[in-house]
Amino acid sequence: MRFKDRVALVTGGGRGIGAATAQLFAREGAKVAVSDLDEGPAREVAVPISGLPIACDVSDRGQVERMVERTVKELGRLDILVTCAGVIRDNLLFKMTDEDWDTVIDTHLKGTFLCAREAQKHMVEQKYGKMVFLSSTSALGNRGQANYSAAKAGLQGMARTLAIELGSFNVNVNTVAPGFVETRMTRATAERMGVDYEAFKLGAASQIPLRRVGQPEDIASVIAFLCSDESSFVSGQTVYVRGGP
Repeated sequence: MRFKDRVALVTGGGRGIGAATAQLFAREGAKVAVSDLDEGPAREVAVPISGLPIACDVSDRGQVERMVERTVKELGRLDILVTCAGVIRDNLLFKMTDEDWDTVIDTHLKGTFLCAREAQKHMVEQKYGKMVFLSSTSALGNRGQANYSAAKAGLQGMARTLAIELGSFNVNVNTVAPGFVETRMTRATAERMGVDYEAFKLGAASQIPLRRVGQPEDIASVIAFLCSDESSFVSGQTVYVRGGP
């Protein structure tokens, strides 16, 4: 029960890593607000864990403000922010459109900025807070992902900066960078490439020292550690969770 009496807000919580994270927080005692672009997926995750489902486009400042306000009003406070909301619009540079770039940057990078800026108001006031931004190994560069790689690298820089700015208020800010994880997003990547998903996973696993692909629960466990008091002296870090170095 590491999160007894804590309130967590998870964006992109309707599926994949976000859903696994919300569920783990709830099992360990937290009250959880589950946010997703559409309320349906958020509700599917929130209802079984007695959480609060919220529909929110994280790239919209007004919607983010209302999401955080509702979380605090209905759950009492805000201790933990985990930003998992994300999309992909992969393409090689010469094929990538302005819309492809803007959609990915606005969702991952601007969305996280808006959520962090709103959440810190409450965390600074109460002199306690944990933030974890979901980055990716793509931050190191990945063919066909100029937009996604830039956004995920930007999140690491943002976390380091916010760790400096908010540290004196007892707020920890870190990023988690998963490798290949079995989610709807990696399935979409396989479909875009015209590759059978099972073969895609086997190919990925063969390149991972642990010889398996990641599961959402693998990432959720690391996020939970960084949001717990066990990691109170860890801030401004990026933890790569990829089954090997």
